[in-house]
Amino acid sequence: MPSALNSEVLRSALDGTVWRRVDIVEETGSTNADLVARAADGEDIAGAVLLAEHQSAGRGRHGRRWSAPPRTQISVSVGVDTTGVAPERWGWLPLLTGLAVAQTVQSLGVDATVKWPNDVLVGSGKLAGILAEVAAPVVVVGVGLNVGFDASDLPDPNAVSLTMLGHAVDRTELAAALLRTLSERVEQWRAADATLAADYRAISSTIGTRVRALLPGGDEITGVATAVDDGGRLVIDSDGTTVTVSAGDITHLRPAD
Repeated sequence: MPSALNSEVLRSALDGTVWRRVDIVEETGSTNADLVARAADGEDIAGAVLLAEHQSAGRGRHGRRWSAPPRTQISVSVGVDTTGVAPERWGWLPLLTGLAVAQTVQSLGVDATVKWPNDVLVGSGKLAGILAEVAAPVVVVGVGLNVGFDASDLPDPNAVSLTMLGHAVDRTELAAALLRTLSERVEQWRAADATLAADYRAISSTIGTRVRALLPGGDEITGVATAVDDGGRLVIDSDGTTVTVSAGDITHLRPAD
């Protein structure tokens, strides 16, 4: 069994960041759901970090469920304070989280990219997924980063893990590095620092790719993703018509598709 996360090391490493409370549980259904529930009960979850050794009912977009063996992922949710930030900029939170994940694993030598709006990829394999939920004035952002499972334990046929990529890592050190980087990106977001958007666009595998966008309500758009705008929305050129997408499921298409 892989080693447990070390709460003392994590709390020490996160001193001076935007995260003011760190909790680790052995098992839960969903760290996102737990933080949202704590907010509904009246707790101030701004700056809260909740990690689970095993997340038995993790959720993706549209309520999709997934799970992985205990201690094979970094399953973490954070509460980001949105006070003073216009709601139209909240859409950047899952994007900057993906950027923080990609940046963290790139430091290990992993060639990671971000797929708009909520995945971190290595090639076509999904290394991490992100889910953001509003519990105003806080947005809860959850990350599932695949660390230690092998091909026989895949929670998703398209998934890939750091172990599968040849990287043996200490999960506590990796979680600390991720949360420190995420703290820095949140501070950039609060300060409206243009570097954040530029850095995101630089490692996007969606920009410049032909995509299919399935929108809420069932509408579908196919075209070339040309940009991520200053509001974090995806801009698609669909046969000469510019369409701006704020939410949707994106599929990267091959040129012949």
